[in-house]
Amino acid sequence: MMAAVARFIGLDKLRTALRDYRNSGGFRASLYKLYRMSTLKTGRLVGEDKYGNKYFEDSSQFFGRNRWVEYAAYRGESYDASQVPAEWFGWLHNRTDLLPMRDPSRPQYPWMLDHSENLSGTKSAYMPYSTTKEKIEAWDPKASRGGKECTSSN
Repeated sequence: MMAAVARFIGLDKLRTALRDYRNSGGFRASLYKLYRMSTLKTGRLVGEDKYGNKYFEDSSQFFGRNRWVEYAAYRGESYDASQVPAEWFGWLHNRTDLLPMRDPSRPQYPWMLDHSENLSGTKSAYMPYSTTKEKIEAWDPKASRGGKECTSSN
């Protein structure tokens, strides 16, 4: 009966919030997590990739919300989903339960490129160039008058 009353007035949520606060590393670390991720989550650290991203799992959460990534601290606020390497993507989205370190079906060949994030909208974005002459050229008023500028006389 007492547990039902506690659940009704929300004391169970307060208990889990206090547990998450303690497990996050204290007041300052909790505020930092709230600032970066907008939530306090606690779970078991299952691995870290070579870019510094940490991957967590909490089996008490419902399916689809039980795995998450905490991006590396050096990224600050400029992090996005393209910074998750392919080997962790499958685990993070519940396509496999095997961690990348234990997955024998993921071969590594010398010709495989290293993971790179999506750089669209940055200075490092890929910009193709063409070696063919453009079919449409911008109009140049000086070239159309034979190089003479028009002066108006009063």
